[in-house]
Amino acid sequence: MGLDAARAIGNLARLRAPYCRPHADSASFEGLRMNRIEKFFGLKQEAKVRFLDGEFEVVSPGDFVRCAVTGQSIALADLRYWSIDRQEAYASAEASLKRHLELRG
Repeated sequence: MGLDAARAIGNLARLRAPYCRPHADSASFEGLRMNRIEKFFGLKQEAKVRFLDGEFEVVSPGDFVRCAVTGQSIALADLRYWSIDRQEAYASAEASLKRHLELRG
């Protein structure tokens, strides 16, 4: 990977801490947390998420979001890459770079 590609990945898909907060309208955050046992039973419902700088806000409860490039399910606990401007989630830094190159060209 070249230096330009590495910079693009760093600028577009920052490694995010797996932190989320409940939406202001939600009554409780407890229902949004996933424990180790729940991961074994598969993902059940897609969440609606608002991506912020350094965190994301769960607007509608769910277990996962979809990658905008691959369509892959990403558990909220594993979500690390997203675009604030496009409000899209990405499964990996490579997927984020691919999306950036698609929209730029």
